[in-house]
Amino acid sequence: MRGTRTLVEEWLAAGDAGRLEAFDELLHTDVRVHAPLGLSTSGIEAEKEVWRAALRAMPDLRHEVQDVVVGDATIAVRTVVTGTLVGGFGGIEATGRPFRIDQAVFARARDGKLAEIWEIADVSAITRTAGEAS
Repeated sequence: MRGTRTLVEEWLAAGDAGRLEAFDELLHTDVRVHAPLGLSTSGIEAEKEVWRAALRAMPDLRHEVQDVVVGDATIAVRTVVTGTLVGGFGGIEATGRPFRIDQAVFARARDGKLAEIWEIADVSAITRTAGEAS
């Protein structure tokens, strides 16, 4: 934990803001991120590329942290993810409409940086809340 924010909160905030250079201070070089939609990564550069693609597809992407639980080396965060899918991402076609989904992030820290991250998200809600032709 750094100050009042956890490493996970800092990682999500930096990603949302497009400050991907901050990942160098927050993530281990060999970080493993387990994500839905085939978006899992190994290494900082691969994780930065996923965030670049996400921000191109959803320029208004935001993670609003709802709950945080911190253990010895484990951090759990429940967040609400919002944005507008203006480009395809993770195999989901652009809708041009806003979405809101729930996400849980579990992370393991090592030596003051995130070493492994698991993302669990209700990705099917992206198309439901984006309102495919009603």
